Amino acid sequence: MASNVNPTVRRRRLGQELRRLRELKGMTAEEVAERLLVSQSKISRLENGRRSISQRDVRDLCGVYEVEDHRIVDSLMQMAKDSRQQGWWHAFGDIPYSVYIGLETEAASLRVYESLLVPGLLQTPGYAEAVIPGTVPELAPDQLEKRIQVRMRRQERVSDPHNPLRLWVVLDESALRRVVGSHLIMREQLEHLVEVSKLPHVTVQVLPYDTGAHAGMSGTFSILEFDDAADSSVVYIEGVTSDLYLEKTNDVHKYTIMYEHLRAQALNADQSREFIAEAAKRHADSTR
Repeated sequence: MASNVNPTVRRRRLGQELRRLRELKGMTAEEVAERLLVSQSKISRLENGRRSISQRDVRDLCGVYEVEDHRIVDSLMQMAKDSRQQGWWHAFGDIPYSVYIGLETEAASLRVYESLLVPGLLQTPGYAEAVIPGTVPELAPDQLEKRIQVRMRRQERVSDPHNPLRLWVVLDESALRRVVGSHLIMREQLEHLVEVSKLPHVTVQVLPYDTGAHAGMSGTFSILEFDDAADSSVVYIEGVTSDLYLEKTNDVHKYTIMYEHLRAQALNADQSREFIAEAAKRHADSTR
């Protein structure tokens, strides 16, 4: 990142603190909204970090919560100021999943289950160039190029020698067999997957077809975890028109248990590398 301040994470931390102050005051979001003559949805968006928080918002909320300690108010005001800075991804314009990118950029570890495609953090440029227009067919050429650039930039977290992202991927066999672009692109993609899976902070496991029914059949998801104790884990579920972020302890726990079941059912890391290498060979044979 160009700056040590991650605006997405700042908004999230600030929202959590504002929620804590509201709950200490014994007020509901609806009551706060009525006092400030705003919608209840605005209060909810401020508290869940999905909306930029202005210093005026912070001042008004601190007034409602009767926060008298100027140090607390000043700290919250500074967080609001930091949250309005721009992350590296803002240079690429309007990216629909910018909230997720902000969280991913700050995450210490990421657990991913994918059923149909190779996760973006492990995609080759050729695979990305083929899969993005396939999944979002209405994209203009310039928007496609931006998305590819953003995807490649995100991968710097995986290769960062000083602060690498701890990445664990459980991948359904479908992602290895589906021909995205061409057999040549798939061969290159799977060979890349084998190599990156050898990194000490990256684990890739495959769920073969013969595993049968498994916990991930309800859909793909990711679990992001952070070093700072103030940042709770987040379950991310990508949608077509909107994404879902689950932060309640019970929700995160259920998805964590589900992920442990997937890991247990999948091939181990060494077996998975062999399985992926064999799939890459089949794609290579198909190009001849």
